[in-house]
Amino acid sequence: MIEGLIVVLTLVVLFTKLNLEIKNILLTGTSVLVGVLFAVFGQIYQTGANAYDFFLGWTVFIAIWVIISKYAPLWLLFIILINTTVILYAEQVAQNWSEIFICILLFLINSSFLISFIISNKFFNFKFPVWLLNLIALASVFNSTIGLIIGVSNQLNITFFILVAITSIFYGIGIKYGLKIKNLFYLSIIPFSVIVSITAFLIELSSNAGMFFLITFFIVASVTLVIKNLIDLQKKWIN
Repeated sequence: MIEGLIVVLTLVVLFTKLNLEIKNILLTGTSVLVGVLFAVFGQIYQTGANAYDFFLGWTVFIAIWVIISKYAPLWLLFIILINTTVILYAEQVAQNWSEIFICILLFLINSSFLISFIISNKFFNFKFPVWLLNLIALASVFNSTIGLIIGVSNQLNITFFILVAITSIFYGIGIKYGLKIKNLFYLSIIPFSVIVSITAFLIELSSNAGMFFLITFFIVASVTLVIKNLIDLQKKWIN
């Protein structure tokens, strides 16, 4: 039944004269049904075995649809599946991968998509919507922040310093790009990521009352400074 429904929806998308937006919605629904088909056929969720195979197969078999359709929600589904596949593969197969390495890998994957979409918006006809770019940027910053927090909470090693170097480069590029296009979103999430990371480092240094007072002062002062600068930039750009 699921296979038949996938075939019918695919034929509707290919051979009808429906509105392009409707076709893209139907194609997204078909892509979801591919995952349902794999889940039912392989009984992945019933046994719990090799769950990463399920998401990997789902990702591979909708890849052509994603590329051809150029539909933002379908791209979002595709990126979520890739992230899920990597996480589950690390948990089930590559158990020797460190948590920081996984964060680096996810950060680079999402950042690569973000950069590719920005380049596409600038040089090609298809324009990816702002909400998709913001979601991917948020995912990238989330992964790097988690990695930095884990890094300062554990014994510092070479992987952590690699993450710091990569993050510093990408954050610098993100700040410069945010100023160039006058986008407060990038100028908000990056400083807050830095604040959270520094706070985690201070907590790791000491947990006495004096340190918590210093951390409280640091958070209030840094957040206030970031907000003030964002407001000043917004007023400057409006004027």
